Formats: sequence, structure tokens, C-alpha cells
Amino acid sequence: MKIRPFLKWVGGKTQLIKEIEKRMPKNFNNYLEPFIGGGALFFNMHNSNNNFIINDISSELINAYKAIKENPQKLMKLLDEHELNHGLNSKEYYFLIREQDRDINWNKKNIFIKTARLIYLNKTCFNGLYRVNKSGYFNVPWNKKEKIKLYEKNNILNLSRILNSNVEILNSDFENVCNYAQKGDFIFFDPPYDLIKKDTFDNYTKDKFGIEGQKRLSNLAHKLKEKGCYVMITNHNTPLINELYKDFTIDVVPVKRMINSNGEGRVGIETIIYNY
Repeated sequence: MKIRPFLKWVGGKTQLIKEIEKRMPKNFNNYLEPFIGGGALFFNMHNSNNNFIINDISSELINAYKAIKENPQKLMKLLDEHELNHGLNSKEYYFLIREQDRDINWNKKNIFIKTARLIYLNKTCFNGLYRVNKSGYFNVPWNKKEKIKLYEKNNILNLSRILNSNVEILNSDFENVCNYAQKGDFIFFDPPYDLIKKDTFDNYTKDKFGIEGQKRLSNLAHKLKEKGCYVMITNHNTPLINELYKDFTIDVVPVKRMINSNGEGRVGIETIIYNY
């Protein structure tokens, strides 16, 4: 039963799965992923008997996981409605849905309505980019596609079954999540990457991660190491990252970036960092 990410998310690890798997610990207790994003590695591990804790700071993303867990049929019905309406007038409908989070009552909507909108926009916005402005409003242009397919039924149902087994879903800061970590647990961090250049995109949410976030994560990774946890981090191959983790193993690997408006910019050099 192969499960694929239901969203295209910045920093997705689908292209790096094989390299990550080569370096994962052979045996561990619980699995924690404080920056779940699109969930590619988590989905790839679903046949194991471990307990899982997945988390993200984006409440919109975490609500999507919760909606799929609680009632996938209800969600798919709403997605079918979006597909139908998009086919009637794609451009007008896209901007109508994109503007919904500006409504004063938007936060009162249930997680199924919000998740259906998130998936619809993800599949119909330019290059599948999730981006919000300083006010927290989604602001990506339309991708100009008139025909869309928002989901695969079996994929959503299989994901729902997995989320209802041995998975806890949290919406918190990454440090808070790691309070649950114990000796022998495996923690995989896929944070917003250190910037290669100033115009590199890192605005996953309205609150940027930045250099201070990288330093805070490094401090936490070292505390987890002292605790006896297995820690793995992915990031760009930058001087800052090499300095922060100079006492860890740092492997440099090439990877394709799926979200980049310039095709030549879709090949990059990343690091897989681990403490064991």
C-alpha cells in the first residue's frame, strides 16, 4: 500500500527518500517529525510498528491531516464540488476561493471546508507553492489550468487508515514537540532551510524561521543527542549549517527541487545530518 503526499509542499522530501533511508537508524522506538510538511518520509514508513508523532507550526496544514483522519468521505465530497465549479469558470473560481481567508468569519469555518480549499488552491495555484503574505493571507497566482484532479480516492482513504492507527497529530512549535522524545527515539527534522541567497523563499507561514530558528534547532538537536535520541536533519549546504552541526555527520547530496519557477534552479545541493 503506497501512500503519496496529498499536497505539494515546499521542501518536500520525495526526491530524497532513498538517501534518507540509507542513513536512518536500523532500530528505534518512537518516530517524531516536528516539521511534517507534505509527509513523504512519514508515508514511506507507515508499515512499521513504531508509534508516530507528527507536527507542524502551520495550523492549516495540520487541520488537513486531522480532516483526512476524521472523515475522508466528507472531505472528498467538498473536493468534488471544487472540481466541478472550477471546470465551469476556472480563473474566476480560483480567485473567488483564494480570497476566502480575507473574510472576517473565515476562522469560524470547519476544518473540512478549510482543508478542501487548501488542497484546491495547492493544485490550482502557480507551481503548487504555498505562500502567505505578512497578514497570513494566501497570495499565489493562478496556474491557468482549466482541468484539475484534486485527489486520488484510494490514497486519501489509505492515509486516513494510517492516521487512525498509531499516529498523534500536533500543532505546536518544534521545541515543544520534542519534550515527548525519549532515549532511543528517532527524530527527523526537515525545517525551513537556511537561505542560500537573500531572495530565497522561506515564508511558509507569516512568521519566518531565519538564522535564529536554525540556531535554536541546532541547540535542540544537541540536547536530544545528549538524551540518547537518534537525530537526523536535512538542510542546505551552507557555511552556517556546517558550523552548527560540525560535530555531527554531514553528508552532501544532490537533489531535485520540485517547486521552483526556473527549471535550472531545480537542482540543488543539500545536506543530510545525523548524530549516530
